[in-house]
Amino acid sequence: MPIEFDNNLPIYLQIMQYIKRQIVTGTLKAGDKIPSVRELAAELQINPNTVQRTFQELEREEVVETRRGLGRYVTSEERKIMQIKKEMAGELLERFLTGMQELGIEEQDIVSIVTDALAEGSQGKGEHTHE
Repeated sequence: MPIEFDNNLPIYLQIMQYIKRQIVTGTLKAGDKIPSVRELAAELQINPNTVQRTFQELEREEVVETRRGLGRYVTSEERKIMQIKKEMAGELLERFLTGMQELGIEEQDIVSIVTDALAEGSQGKGEHTHE
């Protein structure tokens, strides 16, 4: 798992975000087994207590569930996964809008910029031609 840790955010929160991102992108699917505390701690070279805290928080949020004697698994609740996706999209949108407003861009101009970017993206899908 390639994670670049940000010193400004607690590591357990960063791992939670990483696991949630894997779930909403389909890398980890509903019902998939997730690594054990020991495995993940060794892989990320962090303290097992940090991983344990991450898993406890993910369980509290009902993102993962423990099956006694079997390990931890991604929730099978599609509704929960969609909720996580919406929350993550909302956070991205909020950061985007804040950044645009900090640049002094008006609402109607933000809409035009996004519309133009979407139109460009759907035309070439990776093919960029310069005149």
